[in-house]
Amino acid sequence: MNLKQAGSGADVDERLAALLTNANAVRAITAAVEGTIGPKGLDTMLVDRFGEVIITNDGVTILDKMDVNHPAAKMLINTAKAQQAEVGDGTTTTTIMAGSLVAEGVNQVMRGVPVARVIEGIKYGVARVLEGVKERARSITEVDDPILRSIAMIAGREHEDIADLVVEAAKLIGVEKLTEHNFKLSDIITAEAGADNEVFLGVIVDQERMTQEMPEEVRNARLLLIDDALEPEEIEDEALSTEAGFKRYIELQDEFKTNVQKIVDLGINVVMVDRGVHSAAEELLTDANVMVIERVSAKDLRRVADHTGARMIKRTGLKKEPVDIEKYLGAAEKVYQDEKLEQVRVIGGNGKPMATILVGAATEEVVGERERIAKDAASSVQAAVKGGYVPGGGSIEIAMARKVNKYRENLKGMAAYGLDCVANALKQPLSQIVENAGFNPLEKVEDAVTAQAAQNCDSLGVDCDTGEVTDMLTRGVIDPVPVKLHAIKAAGEVAVAILRIDTIIKKKEEGANAQKAGGADNGMPDF
Repeated sequence: MNLKQAGSGADVDERLAALLTNANAVRAITAAVEGTIGPKGLDTMLVDRFGEVIITNDGVTILDKMDVNHPAAKMLINTAKAQQAEVGDGTTTTTIMAGSLVAEGVNQVMRGVPVARVIEGIKYGVARVLEGVKERARSITEVDDPILRSIAMIAGREHEDIADLVVEAAKLIGVEKLTEHNFKLSDIITAEAGADNEVFLGVIVDQERMTQEMPEEVRNARLLLIDDALEPEEIEDEALSTEAGFKRYIELQDEFKTNVQKIVDLGINVVMVDRGVHSAAEELLTDANVMVIERVSAKDLRRVADHTGARMIKRTGLKKEPVDIEKYLGAAEKVYQDEKLEQVRVIGGNGKPMATILVGAATEEVVGERERIAKDAASSVQAAVKGGYVPGGGSIEIAMARKVNKYRENLKGMAAYGLDCVANALKQPLSQIVENAGFNPLEKVEDAVTAQAAQNCDSLGVDCDTGEVTDMLTRGVIDPVPVKLHAIKAAGEVAVAILRIDTIIKKKEEGANAQKAGGADNGMPDF
């Protein structure tokens, strides 16, 4: 999407040109994802110049793959990416709310409200909303809580098989692991064309054994993980031309073979290597019936180390005495190669319990989307375990909009108009959800607002099948608190940052060969 400069016509005050340009760019980004939100949201087709096609309704995927030049648009996209990196879901909500905040802010400025007062009101309103969501959070203490499946269903776009896989994995791993700071449940997901849906206690390594002569399966495995190449230490070519250098080369070759023999003598029957394996080591280990997997990714090595209790070692570490090398070994009940999927599995490790979610897909074309859906579901389940949950379907935002309106009297002067921006933006997720479901958004949002006020119930929203007001908690439409908090906070921050931009100045290009870019291509004027 090539977003061009807009809003600088003769009928617009020059002081507002930058604001209107940025607002139009943000609106274009919002329009690209708003049709995907909710249970009735549709897919987007992304096509590159080579004809490669991605069909998805995952907000961050759409934003990441879009061709965007405008700097304000990129700010919004980066905010969505930050949402994905932090909590793994809620990117579409973040984008829609941020776009609405900017649009509402521009409307107030066009009425004559100073930008500074609008920003003041937005900041105040967002802070009150964050407090309100936290107050309404309901906690989850057990992975057996049926609420988790509801969360997985909503985030997993109602794919029951994926929701069941994610919940089963969460039960295998347990609350303690799910609440670890550096652990992401979404990282244990892999999708493969032709695979069957599966959850198991173990780790998948996305490589095959080096040769067919090596064992296909090893039981009572003793694993050595080498975070290096399994090759002799190198010597420079210049040194090889000297007698001393050639002698050193022979010594290193002999030392290497001695070190590899230690692997055999220690009874190690599985070796995983970060890089390549020398032919001499391959031959010796094959003869000793050792399974060797080379070029294992750093991510897979770390997961195997955690699961088996192994410690990674460098090739120079093989110079240690066998009793010291023993301390680096891991153990597992079984290591075997899945011939169909061309992967190696490590099952029943002696270290931390590690589950793997294998999501099956009928064809290569749908593998990516199935994996994205599963990762969203896993991220939401973990976020709910960590931070609790609130009613979903836009209902909590409606409740917060009602709350924000009550704070209007606390603000002096025109800052109250900034608070109105927050209240209106909070209604936008439900408005878009019901519009995507084929209902009148103005009517249905007002129905939800009125019903919440009349029944004093913050969980009332709109059923996208019938259009009737219903309790989202009863329907199982639930959102994790961390996802909601981060979305609201991120939307507020990026909206304020964009509204604060008063002037757009094109930087001079660095370097003698830099080409001058046209102002119309990036929304910035030439000077």
